[in-house]
Amino acid sequence: MKSSTKVRRRGEALRDHVLDVALELFSVQGYFNTSIHDIRRTADVSIGAIYHHFQNKEALAKSLYDRAVEQIDNAITTASAGHSGCFARARAIIQILFDLAEREPQMMQFVLLAQHREYLPDEPPICSSQPFLYMRRVVEEGIAAGEVRKIEPWVAASAMYGGALRMMNLKLDHALQGSLADYLEEVADCGWRAIHA
Repeated sequence: MKSSTKVRRRGEALRDHVLDVALELFSVQGYFNTSIHDIRRTADVSIGAIYHHFQNKEALAKSLYDRAVEQIDNAITTASAGHSGCFARARAIIQILFDLAEREPQMMQFVLLAQHREYLPDEPPICSSQPFLYMRRVVEEGIAAGEVRKIEPWVAASAMYGGALRMMNLKLDHALQGSLADYLEEVADCGWRAIHA
């Protein structure tokens, strides 16, 4: 008698497994080149199990996007909470973003590099998501405290974090050698020099 090693997932475990597989396939093949049947086959679940949790591929992508944005938001708010002052908080945010790009490259690629508006047209742009609004708020609080020059908050946030986001894109595109951690101090310092009072 042959024993089966197939794992039977149910409920949230099944939903999370499908999301993990979808993230992997979207990262490798792209959203439009991945079908629900590809996800079903790779996840080794029934098509009914997928449709039990997700109305369609767009709903699956939205759930994946929401999960990733929530994970990033939790990470940056937790990382910056133990610091005081705009520079220390911004540096902690950059550090955790670099860490996420190294540990969770598919998730970060999906959030930062994918063209979400093409398949999630009702979603606001990524720069309007909670993590980016939090990053801007850190800079706004720095302006209010006199640590940051009185400039438009989006300009200040772009100057503080823009270099870090570009370095992450380079890493995710495999154009950057070494670890992002090797660049942390220079990137944070460059951003701070652009905005500090």
